[in-house]
Amino acid sequence: MKYVDEFRDPQLARNLLAGIWERSTRPVQFMEFCGGHTHAIFRYGLRQVLPPTVRLRSGPGCPVCVTANGDLDRAIALARLPGVILTTFGDMLKVPGSHGSLQTARAEGADVRMVYSTLDALQMAREHPDRAVIFLGVGFETTAPTVAAAILQAEAEGLDNFTVLSLHKLTPPATRAILDAGEVNLSGIIGPGHVTTLIGSRAWEFLPQEYGVGCAVAGFEPLDILRAVAALVEMAEDGRPTVVNAYSRSVRPEGNRAALEVMERVFEVGEADWRGLGRVPVSGLTLRPEYARFDAALAFPVQPGPTREHKSCRCGDVLRGTIEPPDCPLFRRVCTPAHPIGPCMVSAEGACAAWYQYGE
Repeated sequence: MKYVDEFRDPQLARNLLAGIWERSTRPVQFMEFCGGHTHAIFRYGLRQVLPPTVRLRSGPGCPVCVTANGDLDRAIALARLPGVILTTFGDMLKVPGSHGSLQTARAEGADVRMVYSTLDALQMAREHPDRAVIFLGVGFETTAPTVAAAILQAEAEGLDNFTVLSLHKLTPPATRAILDAGEVNLSGIIGPGHVTTLIGSRAWEFLPQEYGVGCAVAGFEPLDILRAVAALVEMAEDGRPTVVNAYSRSVRPEGNRAALEVMERVFEVGEADWRGLGRVPVSGLTLRPEYARFDAALAFPVQPGPTREHKSCRCGDVLRGTIEPPDCPLFRRVCTPAHPIGPCMVSAEGACAAWYQYGE
């Protein structure tokens, strides 16, 4: 119970909030990049206890949500190939593409299987040497090293029936894209704790240096987020943006070098398509040429057909922070967790799912 007491202590929370209310005199808007932060903020009612001068906005920090329809259509087309087993994390199953979802494809006969890790996908490749096992690589910097390690293990074992469709994305370039677009006036960024554990707090130094925007890296307990908000308020009031590590029990300035080295050994940086942001340079991870034989996109060059977006779904606007979920005409009326129209309602980290579950 010591861990819970330390990071959910009511008196510490009251002290932090009192400091924020006393210090905050000017309107500020902070964006939490991570979908985990969005759900924690709503779950613990942090929006309601902050002063009216402090406004929080959700960003594109849900890897399921930012997966572009074209990429999802490709995954569905791969799953429909004869002899293929497509493995994926469970939150990708219900995400709607242009003409259905992976769950729809499975209902129609495609062999789509949910896994909990890349180790499960590797084991399927071992157990089914006569089948092509494809792992759908979705996620930010946190999951990419595990996929890289799986590719290295497949190479070591000579598993020539294992491939990866890499849809991995990098978070700092997406933050740049939002700031460059200038659609949302941001005074600070709540840095994603899990991602920054890997890439290190130094990875966010471009925010104060190039954009004059402060960054406070936060964990996922209520006090973690309040400490980050307090630090951002302090920066905004003093006019001195910097990077503050409010998650020092997990995050180091240099990050996790061992994990980064594995990731950089297997992947190289390229452009990527993001829902809501379009094509963002240097924001995706593709397999290096020496590991091209594990690239499902090269091994199975499918043509999924034209991409179609739902005309009324405003998931992309939610991901950019230009609107909040209730501003979407489909929210709660047509789009619900049981019948999602957009991925922001599907994923456990989606902003629409947070609003639906916890409300304002």
